[in-house]
Amino acid sequence: MSNLFSVFDPSTSNFNMSLNWISTWLGLMLIPTSMWLIPSRHSTMWSSLLTKLHNEFKILLGYKKINKGSTFLFVSLFSLIMFNNFLGLFPYIFTSTSHLTMTLTLALPLWVSFMMFGWINNTNHMFEHLVPQGTPAALMPFMVCIETVSNVIRPGTLAVRLTANMIAGHLLLTLLGNNGPTITHSLLWLLIIAQILLLILESAVAVIQSYVFAVLSTLYSSEVN
Repeated sequence: MSNLFSVFDPSTSNFNMSLNWISTWLGLMLIPTSMWLIPSRHSTMWSSLLTKLHNEFKILLGYKKINKGSTFLFVSLFSLIMFNNFLGLFPYIFTSTSHLTMTLTLALPLWVSFMMFGWINNTNHMFEHLVPQGTPAALMPFMVCIETVSNVIRPGTLAVRLTANMIAGHLLLTLLGNNGPTITHSLLWLLIIAQILLLILESAVAVIQSYVFAVLSTLYSSEVN
């Protein structure tokens, strides 16, 4: 079991140095070099993806309410999470997004800043969100409690959703991979095909979960305006 979970252990390191978390910032070392290279298909595709995300987040935030540059925060958040999700698919690389230390660090400050901004600047608007429109008077106290609880657990659900999806796929790949040396040769090709299909699924999950995290953060920010 210690070997199975060693990929998720932040304390495992080489040369008595805790170098695992450095993988989170490897992308920052690669970004400046791409600015000086001739645009390739890769850079063009990445630019078009970020442009589409910018336009979508701009619609979610609203044309009139949007502050200049606010969408770039969520586009950068999407890029950071997706890079770390993909990085964790490579062998022997620490997956930082599979830890609540990383995901809560992203979700909690965002949620706290949204709540502080909303309650300080738009107090009446925030009170309106506690009681949905058309709620009967008898149910209003219960709706206030339900809406308050659902609002408070938002950073936790954001963090746990990303962490659980990253851990589940990696554990499944590790469990199947550990059966490789003991499985018969006739079934080995089935294991290889299953691993390839799971790797494709995990690649899709890496993109989807980073997109979900960024979109939900954008929606939470749009509610406080």
